Amino acid sequence: MKAAPQFQRQLLDVQAVDTAIAQTEHRKRSLPEHAQIAELAKRRAGILDALVAARTAVGDLELEVAKAEADLVPVHERRTRNQQRVDAGAADPKALSALIDEIAHLDRRISDLEDAQLEVMERLDAANAEQARLTDARAQIEESLRGLMASRDAQVAELDEVLAGHQGERAQLTSGIPADLLALYDRIRERSGGVGAAPLQGVRCGGCQLEATPAAIAVYHAAPDDEILRCEECDRILVREAA
Repeated sequence: MKAAPQFQRQLLDVQAVDTAIAQTEHRKRSLPEHAQIAELAKRRAGILDALVAARTAVGDLELEVAKAEADLVPVHERRTRNQQRVDAGAADPKALSALIDEIAHLDRRISDLEDAQLEVMERLDAANAEQARLTDARAQIEESLRGLMASRDAQVAELDEVLAGHQGERAQLTSGIPADLLALYDRIRERSGGVGAAPLQGVRCGGCQLEATPAAIAVYHAAPDDEILRCEECDRILVREAA
């Protein structure tokens, strides 16, 4: 392929802009906020799962407390009725003795039920405290996430402006370069780590930094100015210095 020397040298300017574009895109991808947001989002998901479990536990324990309270009602009512009969003396001695025995039994039953009720209420208090802790933790993480996302978005917006400037500069630089030369440069750049053209620095390729063989140097020197040279090692376009 052939191209006027000025277009070949212009590829180095395009390459500089493409390198700047690649570096800016890398900065966008590598913002520390990306990893921090991902980590906090993972923690938030874990807290949300735990919060669902805590809410379920609170709901179940509230039902247990309600059942414990309901279980006490008939026992208290029966004990009250028996105590009223004893206080009124409305029973013969044998029946009175039975009532007193039943009251004692009911008192033990009430004590057992109240102990069970207290244990469930303590568990409910602990579950409520855990739910409150998880709710606070979620709020703190979400506040941190909002701050990180705002910081990320601001930096991305700034970098997008930089990219737009580079892309505009690239459009101007490439507007006069022959299409076939630019297409060759782009193909090489895509498969060569982002570098499609490099200066020939004496006997060294500015792309791979390897020295050319004497035979290759002889070919380079004998080639017409408009001949497109390629590095024998990395295959990149070699751009000679202006005469």
